[in-house]
Amino acid sequence: MFVTFEGIDGSGKTTLLQTLAESMGECPLCLTREPGGSALGKRLREIVLDEHTKGLEASAELFLFLADRAQHVAEVIKPALERGELVFCDRYTDSTLAYQGAARGLDQATLMTLNALASHGLEPDLTFLLDLPVALAKKRMLQRKGTVCQEGRFDGYDASFHETVRAGFLDLAKRHAERFCVLDAASSLEELVQTAHKHLQARMDKKKAF
Repeated sequence: MFVTFEGIDGSGKTTLLQTLAESMGECPLCLTREPGGSALGKRLREIVLDEHTKGLEASAELFLFLADRAQHVAEVIKPALERGELVFCDRYTDSTLAYQGAARGLDQATLMTLNALASHGLEPDLTFLLDLPVALAKKRMLQRKGTVCQEGRFDGYDASFHETVRAGFLDLAKRHAERFCVLDAASSLEELVQTAHKHLQARMDKKKAF
């Protein structure tokens, strides 16, 4: 089963992913992320998230993320699923639609076509969207600044950028309600894990039934 974690920067999706993984007991797990889940992706991550990387044109940024995804799916995600592992991925195709689509203004239909190509047609079974007011997310970004070496390029954008990204994610959640589970990221970590675990278990039980 393939599960993705989405949200604006500072929403806490990475923390939820890691903590939820710890609650899964002996379940075989593959924990990965975009960008950076593959060997190539680690090098691309240094470019696209480096706070000193300025002036990346929107389509150049897009193709770097797509290159990361294509290799990531082929090298990491598909093999893990074929081994019967539960895959938790920090960001995936929805981030492209929210960031490069809603926020950067690139054509959504084109992005969907390119996403399908880069992902080899692989879609998540379940997506957790951590929704958080931008003002609170910005406070979290400031608190973590300096703890994540040179990966603050998106943190540095103004509130309006993140508001647009948030709206993009919420629109995706409405249009794909069968796949999305929207979580209140202002809740305590314990509450988030309990709610996510409940939804995940229900989806796993449903998948086994078929």
